Amino acid sequence: MARKPAKMYRQVKGQSFTRRKYTGGVPNNRILRFHMGNRTRAEAGEFPVILHLTVNNACQIRHTALEAGRMISNSRIRTGAGEQGYALRVHTYPHQILRENKQATGAGADRVSQGMRQSFGKNVGTAARVKRDQCIISIQTDPEFYLDARDALRKAGMKFPSSTTIRLVKGSEHLKGLV
Repeated sequence: MARKPAKMYRQVKGQSFTRRKYTGGVPNNRILRFHMGNRTRAEAGEFPVILHLTVNNACQIRHTALEAGRMISNSRIRTGAGEQGYALRVHTYPHQILRENKQATGAGADRVSQGMRQSFGKNVGTAARVKRDQCIISIQTDPEFYLDARDALRKAGMKFPSSTTIRLVKGSEHLKGLV
């Protein structure tokens, strides 16, 4: 059976189900790495420019969308700034367990599914519940790669179910002649 569309899981509603201990068979997280680039320079605070990608509305972001956003932003900033010219971090972790009640299809399916009202469903994935103005991805870089970092976050924002905003957190004094 095909996966149901992500718009079914976009809204934050109902009780949060996060305990994998009690819910067996939760699929693994698709996010491979949460820190990319030059991590040692980022932890030392040596990058003068920091950009955050924040969501404008509270929503749930599936783990596959987080991984897609990470991949596109990492590849874009890596081509512009090089291997050691940036530090990218994914700030959210998908704790929310998503469930889906598989529906029967074909002839006579309506009679088969009659007793399945309000069923608990089977675990199909995970999602991150994010609040309004919460940071999802951040990039630290040098001033000459500011436009590359901004473009990387813009492309990542297209992968998420809510509109996003790119915020310059640190480094506006370094960007006087570049922007």
